[in-house]
Amino acid sequence: MSKNIYTTIIGSGSYIPELLMTNDDFLNHEFYDPKDNKKFEKTNEEIIEKFKVITNIDERRWAKEDQMTSDLGALAAKDALESSGIDPDSLEFIIVGHNFGDIAHGTNRSMLIPNLAARVKQHLNIKKPSIVAFDIVSGCPSWVQAMIVANSFIKSGIYKRGLVVGADVNSRVGDPHDRDCMIFADGAGAVIVEATESETPVGILSHAERTDAVDWAEILIQGPSIKPDTDETFRYINMQGPKVYIYAIQNVPGIAKEALDKAGIELGDINKVLIHQANQKLDEAICQRLMRLYKMKGSSKDIMPMTINKLGNTSAATIPTMYDLIKKGKMEGHEIKSGDNLIFTSVGAGMQINAVIYKEL
Repeated sequence: MSKNIYTTIIGSGSYIPELLMTNDDFLNHEFYDPKDNKKFEKTNEEIIEKFKVITNIDERRWAKEDQMTSDLGALAAKDALESSGIDPDSLEFIIVGHNFGDIAHGTNRSMLIPNLAARVKQHLNIKKPSIVAFDIVSGCPSWVQAMIVANSFIKSGIYKRGLVVGADVNSRVGDPHDRDCMIFADGAGAVIVEATESETPVGILSHAERTDAVDWAEILIQGPSIKPDTDETFRYINMQGPKVYIYAIQNVPGIAKEALDKAGIELGDINKVLIHQANQKLDEAICQRLMRLYKMKGSSKDIMPMTINKLGNTSAATIPTMYDLIKKGKMEGHEIKSGDNLIFTSVGAGMQINAVIYKEL
């Protein structure tokens, strides 16, 4: 039997910032209603309690004042390199998936030059010039999209080994007057991928993706604060939460099924669903709808690990961070073993959805 080339993960890493922010840290915020830009009549205690019920977020981690996204990405990358035991000079590419570039403390202005992959390479002191470094900016799905690009490189024979990082510092782009600012958190995750020859399918088996820009692009944008008479040159995440929820519920299960169909496996063959996390109820509803497509019943808890309760929404960092935590035995009740089938899937600004089916080496 002839051997084929597959993209496999040979090491992973993550970085969870030290600064802990609980829901109580938002008690003194001045929250406004995005529907009419008027201050809420409800108390912050009531607002925060409802937020907790909807999202299941108790706390999140934020970057320290002297850290930016590329710093977090480099720390996760260093962890992945150490876990894999490879020489950094053996890499052939570095891809960083993110949303906003580097953002210094005290501002929310994105710095996209130089790109974050170049910054990560710089922080890691990798001097070999042939190791190409570039970014994927594709909303919350950026890391999954970066994995799809890395897979194309490896399957085509252009490169054999690379570093794929997902990192975001969302705490500096959330509108402090919008309840949704409590969702956002900071972090980074990374994996080392390489070409593996195998007679049987392994690693990335398939992917599926879609972009619905014409009708849906405006439901998640950067815009001015919802508080009137605020400096409009400052741009924050503006999210139409109910519409994002509807879009995700309607479309994510179908993309996951499309990827499964391409891989020639069914949901019953999947051991873990690693999904981007911004709202636990949303993720549970997506998983239930996916299960219904296969006429399956039961709870999603065993196959869909959740980190949102303690880590919040770390955007492009969510899935690689979760993968690393499970691989290293840091998520009680969850493990990833050789031969396990995984789904990596995400939805975000664009609107973009993607899914990768991955068989653990």
